[in-house]
Amino acid sequence: MTNGQSLLDGRLGEDELQWLARRADGGFGLVETCAAHVSRDGKAWPGQLGVDHDDALPGLSRLAARIRRSGAASIVQLFHGGVRATAKLTGEQVWSASTWQEPAPDFEVPRAATEADIARVIEAFAAAAARAEAAGFDGVELHGAHGYLLSQFLSRTFNTRSDGWGGDLAKRARLMREVTRAVRARVSRRFAVGMRLSLEDRGSTKGMDLDENLEVARWLAEDGVDWIHASLWDAKAMTTKRPDQHPIPLLRAALPKQVAVIACGTIWSPSDAKAVLDRGADLVALGRAGICNPDWPKQARSPSWEPQRPPLTRAQLLDLSVSPVFASYLSRWKNFVAD
Repeated sequence: MTNGQSLLDGRLGEDELQWLARRADGGFGLVETCAAHVSRDGKAWPGQLGVDHDDALPGLSRLAARIRRSGAASIVQLFHGGVRATAKLTGEQVWSASTWQEPAPDFEVPRAATEADIARVIEAFAAAAARAEAAGFDGVELHGAHGYLLSQFLSRTFNTRSDGWGGDLAKRARLMREVTRAVRARVSRRFAVGMRLSLEDRGSTKGMDLDENLEVARWLAEDGVDWIHASLWDAKAMTTKRPDQHPIPLLRAALPKQVAVIACGTIWSPSDAKAVLDRGADLVALGRAGICNPDWPKQARSPSWEPQRPPLTRAQLLDLSVSPVFASYLSRWKNFVAD
């Protein structure tokens, strides 16, 4: 989860280490880092974990080893913010598939990516994945959801290019596929590679079509991903495009059996998780429930257990290995932090 708990230069912070270690100790089978930037021009938050230079390797190695000591697998989520990066942190104008303007007062107008930008970011993802493997992680997840760079290129709204990187679906999906192939080629076969996708529009994710993204998921399977992580926001909800159908069975049917489906979105209780698995997901991802309940997997063995839910005080969050910086970020979420 986005948390700002690392150092200003992207090296691992002690609060970040403790936050993830606490969840590994709590019985989670797979622990994933926050969105970690693959290059400086993709950085979106102060204190964001970075995988963009070799100076990050000592901290990343500590983190991978600590998670492994608890018996969990570990993956780094690789990210470039695109238009959602900020010049305040990068010192450069933000860039994306195309340029556009939004009425928000803090919106930074992006410049359209050049061929050199695209080549550089593909290499940055591949190099970051290689660093993650060298550090001892078990895999990486490419963040192609939530309106970040890969999603911006895929978007019919944000990508108005007319060259080989925009236009029809194949061209809009090209960057996502080229990144996937480059990462797959740079790491060993036993090192896992997945992609996170937003299947439909929500919030900053615009220009997404359900059927297009099911096709993209099929292509990514051909490119070598080991899983597709569907970011659903509400795992109980039916699709917007076809309100009588749920996205998990549609995604499961689109993929070969060897490619896993991970699903997340407002999953709190063990019964919520079971419902997601019953729909065809292979794994369940927890975000907010894992913030409030670092030992969720151990507690969930009891049929009568009910997870702790927000609002939580800052003192309670601190007891859950949520640093004051992370708690300040969480205070932006409605009714999450009891001030």
